[in-house]
Amino acid sequence: MWNVEERSSPRAIEGLAALGFSVGSTRGVVRVEKYGCGAEFRKGPDERYQMTIAPRIMLKGKFTKLWDAGYQKFLLTDEGLKIPALASHLQNLRKFNEELRTALSVPTFYNEALGSVSQVSVYDRVRGRKGDVPDETVGAHSADAGH
Repeated sequence: MWNVEERSSPRAIEGLAALGFSVGSTRGVVRVEKYGCGAEFRKGPDERYQMTIAPRIMLKGKFTKLWDAGYQKFLLTDEGLKIPALASHLQNLRKFNEELRTALSVPTFYNEALGSVSQVSVYDRVRGRKGDVPDETVGAHSADAGH
């Protein structure tokens, strides 16, 4: 995971656009997007930017959480909608993450380079324990569930 205490200079953030990132800024909040993924930075009192939302997959302009349900990875929306994560989602997230780290000179450690890091990992197959029904544990529902 990213060290969210790391701060980036305004020059580094502004330079992301030249590297093909879409950079939008509103009142000290900068959203950086590429490959259907995004991250968010906020300007601090020292005029440097701190990451407030680590790289995530975007759906319809909104950040999702990557959820490892034990048997499959899903994208969770703020509304609790779960969408199966596709290989292309995970590939794009990895590419976005690597390019953003490189652009901001943030090191990647071995365990982070191994694969996708989920924001939510709650599952347990022992009946009666928290996580035995993954959807209930995280408050998720499918688009076709009629919720």
